[in-house]
Amino acid sequence: MAEEKKAAKEKRPTALKRDIQHEKRRLANRSFKSRIKTAVRSYEKVAAEKNEQEATTQLNSLYSLLDKAVKTGVYKINKAARLKSKYAAKI
Repeated sequence: MAEEKKAAKEKRPTALKRDIQHEKRRLANRSFKSRIKTAVRSYEKVAAEKNEQEATTQLNSLYSLLDKAVKTGVYKINKAARLKSKYAAKI
């Protein structure tokens, strides 16, 4: 009897649609986080070389990416602020 109820219970179309939407959003967020990590690596490389002008340019682009991440909901605002101050201290 219990097995019949489990077999009969399927997801509704709206739940299936939400699953598809969640998967798309997850992949988009993952891609965006990867872009941020790449920008961080390039910034840290330039900062280690003590090239201040290039580091400032890289830092500005990193700030832009972090702000976009907050805007789209990938990161929360405090995490972005924490990362910004962390990377600004490296110059």
